[in-house]
Amino acid sequence: MRLKQKEGWIEVITGPMFAGKTEELIRRIKRLAYAKKNIIVFKPDIDNRYADDLVVSHDKSKAKSINIAHAKDILNFVKPETDVVAIDEVQFLDDEIVNIIDYLASQNKRVIVSGLDMDFKGEPFSVMPVLMSKAEFVTKLSAVCLECGAPATRTQRIIDGKPAKYYDPIVLIGADESYEARCRHCHKVYRKPKIYKGSLK
Repeated sequence: MRLKQKEGWIEVITGPMFAGKTEELIRRIKRLAYAKKNIIVFKPDIDNRYADDLVVSHDKSKAKSINIAHAKDILNFVKPETDVVAIDEVQFLDDEIVNIIDYLASQNKRVIVSGLDMDFKGEPFSVMPVLMSKAEFVTKLSAVCLECGAPATRTQRIIDGKPAKYYDPIVLIGADESYEARCRHCHKVYRKPKIYKGSLK
């Protein structure tokens, strides 16, 4: 007997800036559109770098989207016939997004989100750790470190040509004028507190 797989799960696409997260989200959206799935795409209204009503990747791939100010706004647009809910830059939404995504998945919706896993300090960003633990599928992408060429897993914020300070605001919308991809060893945060001092024997 062949079992039918139930619809409804969470997919998280994550990594640093310039890793291709939005590009991967758009790729999945286009593939599902080709399969004639009913898809709705959201992004936080704080992210207006490229367009107000489009999700746009750094390589200029695009998908039509709806801007939302609060996570609960999503429920005003999702209908029973909606198959897929996609959310870009999910880390900029309020904490209620976790419950909403859980609810949508339980209502047989495929929920695909993309967002930064770490902030510019190299620390877990907003709701991303919780979403990654709740998701059925997690895709963690890397970029290329602009300093040494190694795989980059962190986002370097640059202010006036220098690394940002530890107590600078977490959210600063920008692209390559304010951020670079860096590996663990090339990532710098000015006056970041030392957690551990010592050396391996």
